[in-house]
Amino acid sequence: MIEYTWQLLQEFFDFAGDKFSWRDAIDIGLVTFAIYWLLLLIRGTRAVQILVGVIVLIALSLASQFFQFATTRWILDTFMGSIVLIIVVLFQNDIRRALARVGRFGFFLSPEQEESAMVEEVVRAAQSLAQRRTGALIVLERESSLSDQIEQGTTLDADVSKELLVSLFQTQSPLHDGAVVVRAGRILSAGCILPLTLSQDLPDGVGTRHRAAVGITEESDALVIVVSEETAGISVVLAGDMLRDLDAPHLRVMLQEILNGERKELPLVTDDVKRPLELAADPPGTQSAS
Repeated sequence: MIEYTWQLLQEFFDFAGDKFSWRDAIDIGLVTFAIYWLLLLIRGTRAVQILVGVIVLIALSLASQFFQFATTRWILDTFMGSIVLIIVVLFQNDIRRALARVGRFGFFLSPEQEESAMVEEVVRAAQSLAQRRTGALIVLERESSLSDQIEQGTTLDADVSKELLVSLFQTQSPLHDGAVVVRAGRILSAGCILPLTLSQDLPDGVGTRHRAAVGITEESDALVIVVSEETAGISVVLAGDMLRDLDAPHLRVMLQEILNGERKELPLVTDDVKRPLELAADPPGTQSAS
């Protein structure tokens, strides 16, 4: 069996060596990378559903040719003749976003760099909102989709930025009462209604925003940032647990650790988060002996 497999591999490599050159390998590699990058770009957006629909139509066209369905084939061939124009119209927002990223050299940004930039904008927005005592509820979607758990608000599909987040939660904004949902590094929608938790084991003084944050994290793996309008405190909620009274540096560390997979649950108390940063900030030899 091993000898037969090895013989097949040798025949394949001999065939590939005769038919393909190094230019073909580079060409295939570039096309593969471009397709992979485009899939990453549209991941989590409505463009995925449109892409699936286009693939289904192509499959139907091939099936109609195989089974010789003349009428179906004629309709699909007429439709597929304008597929390039249809794709440009349907994917115009994604194409514009992709070209903008290439223009600012975002083509070479890794997912980790994009995630870090998103976290920084969220942290800056939370800090600004806390200073103004403006309530906020920001939901970061992770692996599980939130489409079934939330009541969809106003679709935005916008870049995550401090300015946009702060403006959405201003009391003059018609969307300030709901939650902002961030999916795949982009603001999916605002003014969303989240399910409230039925748990009675919550800290004293928490309001509807905190109950909504706990409710959505009980039903999904989402990560939620809450800014209290009454206390100006910043809280993080994960898996139904709440960590309160975080400042910007500790909020940044907590979000990065959770999104990077380094932390699966929240610490018991806020001091467990603050202590490592405080020790790291002390010069060598200045830490207490205790």
